[in-house]
Amino acid sequence: MGADFDGVLPYPVTNMVIKKGQVLTDFGEVESKTYFLNAGVVEIAIPSYQTFKTLDFFFTGEFVCAYSSFLTQQPSDVRVVALTDCEAEVVSYADLQSAYSQSLLANYVGRIINEQAYLRKAQREKDLLTKTAEERYTELLRIHPDYIVQIPVNKIARYLGIHPESLSRIRKKLSS
Repeated sequence: MGADFDGVLPYPVTNMVIKKGQVLTDFGEVESKTYFLNAGVVEIAIPSYQTFKTLDFFFTGEFVCAYSSFLTQQPSDVRVVALTDCEAEVVSYADLQSAYSQSLLANYVGRIINEQAYLRKAQREKDLLTKTAEERYTELLRIHPDYIVQIPVNKIARYLGIHPESLSRIRKKLSS
């Protein structure tokens, strides 16, 4: 995926254009694809009381899907939606499983991707437990400055676990 494995992977990869607002996987659907983002931003959200909570954002150069549903082939408890227009390379669950059964390279790539997903989630948990919302926002801004302006403030606030007004105060403090 991306430049490193083009033409080498033992499974078919489909290029896809995804429009802003398009739901890739909805609540209750079984995830049948995984996406490598060549461009764009995707949100994973979960219902919470009367609204939704943003679990995570995925950016250019990252894999995204309703991962638990993809692994278990059970209905998803999250929604995966494009926050911007996106370009992605897509692999189906069936094609990936077939490749795993036939190819050491596919198994190697799959293992690396799984390890990266675990490390990402572990870091997110640590950040939520040890950093303030301001520190997490500052890090998000440092790592993805071009994307932050494309994500609605209320979604960033939900990701940080704060109210939009609190995020406005943080932004005002950081800009002065």
